[in-house]
Amino acid sequence: MNVLISVVAFIIVFGLLVFIHEFGHFFTAKLNGITVHEFSLGMGPRLFKYKGEETEYSLRALPIGGYVKMEGEDEASNHPGSFSSKKPLQRLSVIAAGPIMNFVLAIVLFAVIFMSIGVPVNSIGELVENKPAVMAGIEVGDKIVSIDGEEVNSWEKVVDRISNSKGETVELKIIRNGVEMDFSIVPETDSASGRRMIGIAPKLEANILLSLKYSFERVIYVIKAILEFLGRLFMGQASSDGVVGPIGMAKIVGTAANSGIIDLMGIAALISVNLGIINLLPLPALDGGRIIFILIELIRGKPVPSDKEGFVHFIGFVLLMTLMLMVVFREIKMLF
Repeated sequence: MNVLISVVAFIIVFGLLVFIHEFGHFFTAKLNGITVHEFSLGMGPRLFKYKGEETEYSLRALPIGGYVKMEGEDEASNHPGSFSSKKPLQRLSVIAAGPIMNFVLAIVLFAVIFMSIGVPVNSIGELVENKPAVMAGIEVGDKIVSIDGEEVNSWEKVVDRISNSKGETVELKIIRNGVEMDFSIVPETDSASGRRMIGIAPKLEANILLSLKYSFERVIYVIKAILEFLGRLFMGQASSDGVVGPIGMAKIVGTAANSGIIDLMGIAALISVNLGIINLLPLPALDGGRIIFILIELIRGKPVPSDKEGFVHFIGFVLLMTLMLMVVFREIKMLF
């Protein structure tokens, strides 16, 4: 049953991420008057198709990708609705829309998670017995408004001010039942982390604006972490064991699915950010590689010949598929 749940969860999650990505390309292409011949979810043999007025919508057998086939995307075309006939910034918007939609999806998923579990605010939700806060007279429900004379308006600032405080005591100004009160508290130093703490935990609130704020900040944090990892990997300072393919991704998604919907949404959000970042890398055949060619066109004042650009993307596609097969082969080898 767990294996079945893992497989189904992977297909649903990856299908959603690919759909959102390709829908970004599709929507902006239509917005810019570009003729779209096919919108495909999946790769390989076609399982289902529906012919619209202009676009054919298809579902294919292998849930490992998808594509939007536009007129004149990889070849010269004089058609008024061709991709190549549009202005550079129009084409740039179409290419960039896919990864951007992955970031938007991650923000939405994180926001749903934070709305479900709550967002920490600068009010006290729990106290640890026999710790400095309790001994000083702090109570559950107290709202911390300043520490050592500096205003705090988020739980992150509360934690930062206390854990990095330099003096023997920290001065807390709190509001209790509408009344301001001052407390001098001597923090304890955690032996493991070396950080100072007073034994308090935040109150959690379901707030849509705070949830969106936290979601945006979480996506920014994940983007920075991924870029730092890729930088270390490029410099040979990180192991490639951290790079996973479809099998590894399916295991991660399956584990999250068996833990619950919140964990599954969290993993989906992380993978969505990864997909957005990877597609923006300046490599041939990826969205980032196509963006580079458009930027070159803006600098030169004329486009790179379509046959030369197409050849570069073809070589890039072959190399990417080779790399993917190597990752999959490594993962299969590790299973046995």
